[in-house]
Amino acid sequence: MDLSINDLEKYKKIHLIGIGGISMSAIAETLHNWGFEVTGSDLAHSEITDKLNKHNIKTTIGHDLTNSKLADLIIYSAAIKEDDPEMKIAKENNIPLVTRGEFVGLLTKKYEETICIAGTHGKTTTTSMVSICFLNAKKDPTIEVGAILKNIDGNYRIGNSKYFILESCEYNGNFLKFFPNTSIILNIDNDHLDYYKTFENVVKAFQDFALLLEPEGLLVTNADDKNCFNLKNIVKSKFISYGIENPLADFIAKNINFDNNGFPSFDVYKKENFFMHIELSVAGKHNILNALACIAVCDYYNIDTKTIAKSLKEFTGAERRLEFRGKFAPKNSTKASVSVFDDYGHHPTEIKATAEAISEKSFNESWVIFQPHTYSRTKTHLDAFAKVLTKFDHIVLVDIYAAREKNSIGITSKALEEKIKELGKEALYIPDFDEVIKYIKENVKENDLVLTLGAGTITDISFKLVK
Repeated sequence: MDLSINDLEKYKKIHLIGIGGISMSAIAETLHNWGFEVTGSDLAHSEITDKLNKHNIKTTIGHDLTNSKLADLIIYSAAIKEDDPEMKIAKENNIPLVTRGEFVGLLTKKYEETICIAGTHGKTTTTSMVSICFLNAKKDPTIEVGAILKNIDGNYRIGNSKYFILESCEYNGNFLKFFPNTSIILNIDNDHLDYYKTFENVVKAFQDFALLLEPEGLLVTNADDKNCFNLKNIVKSKFISYGIENPLADFIAKNINFDNNGFPSFDVYKKENFFMHIELSVAGKHNILNALACIAVCDYYNIDTKTIAKSLKEFTGAERRLEFRGKFAPKNSTKASVSVFDDYGHHPTEIKATAEAISEKSFNESWVIFQPHTYSRTKTHLDAFAKVLTKFDHIVLVDIYAAREKNSIGITSKALEEKIKELGKEALYIPDFDEVIKYIKENVKENDLVLTLGAGTITDISFKLVK
């Protein structure tokens, strides 16, 4: 439907199908805060759906045919199919329908300064970093981030200023529906090929996203990624770059050191002049790049270096981004010395960055428990997954998390196990989570490190290990 942000007041009752999603729940809370009557449905119960109900946003687990029929407007997520019962009711009753991406695009029009953080990897972390800086600078931003951020006790914050800080996902071309004033593009990689089909199409989508900016807008991007840096040749907006390797970058990190936790410290140079010193409380070289993107944007919005440094030091990570879960005692020991971390990484590039971040930490041996995410991604990157997982000392695989897909291509985690073994590394496929937990607890040694890895339900194992 063709909907203007100014038309919203016509719709008193708004229903969301797939309300339990990170972005959808943020939309629901925003509309509720603005005084609309908001209801929703989701197929799965979660902490998010519990929180929505506590905030008097009636959320049904399963299909809600009553509230969908009574709605003035229905917003639905990309996962909802045409044959969904609530979608059918909407069409039968001529209820206006709008996609999540289109509706978020409308929200971006409401703010004078919409800051969109995009890229194949690192969006959640960088959005979190920028958000904390703006909060500490007393800029009172509205925030929408793709994970739970402790600093705002959730995945969204409703502010009362002109600033809207938004994690902007490229899947389905959703970010092309937004209206940014400032955009960050962190990197461009070959992901979501189930939708884009080719890497060239991925690059083209990010080019189109960069071109959404008006001449008075700003693009901040990664000079170490050639496809990002080449955007300087096509954008009509202002352009600021950052990097570690590229000497042409406007903001460069130098004198990099890592402590025993893998946390980096470094000096930032702006236009070849010393700008500030940074100490991070998140691990990995990739987070230096994320921090540089944040620094470039914050400097543009006149946030002082003291506030930036304090905020980045304060940030200890978003949920499921190499998140420390706790420790447990190995077999025949009473000392809880085995550290458990949980990470959302589900693409070979993300796993490589996580493995490198872990390598900077102090531990005995590493154990990864990996849950591949979607059949199409597993098949497309099978060789790359196998290669990057060999960076861990011990590898355990569970079944592929289907997400939005059906296994029409016949791929399984067993195929990944075989690929890893072809590379001369042992891997063990254990489909049952309880069996995985039992195997890990019986085989880890003192001071080992265990990582649960993937964008699905694998996180449950990390909680159970330390329970």
